[in-house]
Amino acid sequence: MRTDPPNSGPEFEQLTGCLDYQRATVLLKTEGLSAEQLARRLPSSSLTLAGLLNHLALVEDSWFPHRFAGLPENDLWVGIDWDADPDREFRTATELAPEELRRRYEDACARSREVVAQADSLDQLSVGTSRHTGRHWDLRWVMLHMIEETARHAGHADLLREAIDGTTGE
Repeated sequence: MRTDPPNSGPEFEQLTGCLDYQRATVLLKTEGLSAEQLARRLPSSSLTLAGLLNHLALVEDSWFPHRFAGLPENDLWVGIDWDADPDREFRTATELAPEELRRRYEDACARSREVVAQADSLDQLSVGTSRHTGRHWDLRWVMLHMIEETARHAGHADLLREAIDGTTGE
């Protein structure tokens, strides 16, 4: 269920509310679709709703449990050579059942929420560091990054869903 984020209040509640709103939007855009519909593309793009769900599950697992909290990679993603196959999560998503894709994303979001709930503050620094700068990220930055990432893909999902069955709006 989608709940509007708070209009005011503590920063932590606003950030988690905004992220959860975007997560729910992505799930809403994929609700009730068949595997064939989730695999449909626009003529000008290789994006699919299936690929978006799988990609967002990957980035949730990557950013919160793995990079931020330092937990081992989720078994779903262990051993993949991302340099050799950088779009693997998009490419292989159409091989998965709709229920599996949605569950995969929902489970990844739940793991992320657990990490966020256990953090001391938004100022807490990540265990992992940027491979570009060597710097740690604070939880605030990770949450803002995930809001941006999820909202961008929710916009993609809007276009894809409209092309599938004409469903528009929130």
